[in-house]
Parts: sequence; C-alpha cells; structure tokens
Amino acid sequence: MATSRWIRPEVFPLFGAVGVAVGICGMQLVRNICTNPEVRVTKENRAAGVLENFAEGEKYAEHSLRKFVRKRPPQIMPSVNGFFSEPDIPSSN
Repeated sequence: MATSRWIRPEVFPLFGAVGVAVGICGMQLVRNICTNPEVRVTKENRAAGVLENFAEGEKYAEHSLRKFVRKRPPQIMPSVNGFFSEPDIPSSN
C-alpha cells in the first residue's frame, strides 16, 4: 500500500521541508497579487495602463523584512564565523 510506503517517521522531515517551501511560495504569491503595484487583477485597474506611481513601488520594494535585514551583518552565524576566522591571541601571563 502507498500509506505504508510514505507514512513513516523517516519521511516526516521531508514533509516538513516541502511544507515550508510550499508555504513560502504561497506567501510570496499572495504578497505579489495583493500588494505589487505592477500586478492588476481587476479590469478597472488594468484599463488604467502604465502608472507612474514611484512612491507605491518604493513602498513595495522596501518592505519590513528588507529593512530588518539591512541592519544585520551579512552572515548567517557571525559568532561561529568569528570563532574560526579571528586569530587566537595567547595571553602574556
């Protein structure tokens, strides 16, 4: 049976990883459809043509996650990187 093949404890991390990936893709899809100034779903908005609304585009591009990450160092684990890259200075005692 297919259930005995796929419903095993070894497969649960795979389900979790695929579920997270699908969730991120879905979140980005909803974000683009709802807030992207270049995507127009309704017929009235499509009839407007090309809009020169730079403030709305800037608001979309500079979202809160980008503002949060901008203040952080561009490393995933800075403490581990510092541990392995900084020289060990022996004490002079």
